[in-house]
Amino acid sequence: MKLFINGRFLSQKLTGVQRYAAELVKAIDALLASDQSPAALRGAEWQLLVPSETSEAINLAHIKVRKIGRLSGHAWDQIELARAAAGGRLISLANAGPVFHGDHIVVIHDAQVFRRPDFFNWRYLAVHRTMGRLLARRATIATVSAFSRNELAAMLGLSKTDIPIFPNSAEHFASTTPDHGILERLGLQLGKYFLFVGSRTKNKNLAVAIEAARLLERKDVPLVIVGGDNSKVFQDNLGESESGLLLAGRLADGEIAALYAHALAFVFPSLYEGFGVPPLEAMIFGCPVIASTADAVMETCGEAAAYFCANDAQALQQLMLERLAIGAISDQERRKQQDRLALYSWQDSARALLDFLASRA
Repeated sequence: MKLFINGRFLSQKLTGVQRYAAELVKAIDALLASDQSPAALRGAEWQLLVPSETSEAINLAHIKVRKIGRLSGHAWDQIELARAAAGGRLISLANAGPVFHGDHIVVIHDAQVFRRPDFFNWRYLAVHRTMGRLLARRATIATVSAFSRNELAAMLGLSKTDIPIFPNSAEHFASTTPDHGILERLGLQLGKYFLFVGSRTKNKNLAVAIEAARLLERKDVPLVIVGGDNSKVFQDNLGESESGLLLAGRLADGEIAALYAHALAFVFPSLYEGFGVPPLEAMIFGCPVIASTADAVMETCGEAAAYFCANDAQALQQLMLERLAIGAISDQERRKQQDRLALYSWQDSARALLDFLASRA
């Protein structure tokens, strides 16, 4: 038996989807290397197929990494990957893959292109809606949460029972060594700032967090904004000191870990998610979470977060005020966080994927 993994994610900019693919591949490799694969998959040949342009390295013990082709992007997926994976089972973990491969499982992380077309330009919508519909006819669709399973089933005309779930995890951050020097570099005091980590994409809804920070009127407790293109944050030309915001830009994982560890709370105002990993990353470091009521976010965080309607900046401001009054995280809050974190493991997701593959062997 030949099993191929679509490695195009290694040639792409690192976002949550690419991190999911990398961590799941490493977890699968660890299970295979320790001879923990299901009996039906024993002796299978595993290859991670990557574009020739790939510079990102991934250290694997059992899965062979092979560079193929000369193309890039979707053309590589549809032509060169499809050719190289012919005659074997293909696993694509990052939303896309060759639409005419006969034995293919594709993890689609959410249904945003169908549910929220206002988040995307028309070219992106056309490509990804068409690809999603074609893959739904030809491949097995998998996803990362019960919410996304329901959404994809409704949008693609599939049965929910035919869509397996292989969840995200935040364990990759647990091994990150915090770089506490970032607080001094940013001029921050312990427990005297709120934190936002995310891109400037529309679904992340940063504008509501900014408005809540302004309503809070606490320049001594700023909202620290990490990631994305922060040059567009100040559309009205207000300076940071006037707005209660601190723009940190892109930071290394160690710096982000330190900010999680010492923030008064992590703010996650997302409008739409397929899962919602950043709140779990915050919980690893004992950071209280204030999150929107987006369905997938509530599914992920359970009772370990305080919630507000994503469009209600005043409700977010009120929760920030309450956090200021409460102060540091309590033992009870920390236990709830640890209970949520225990539900998600890359090894468990990798094992679930291997078990699913074995059931179709």
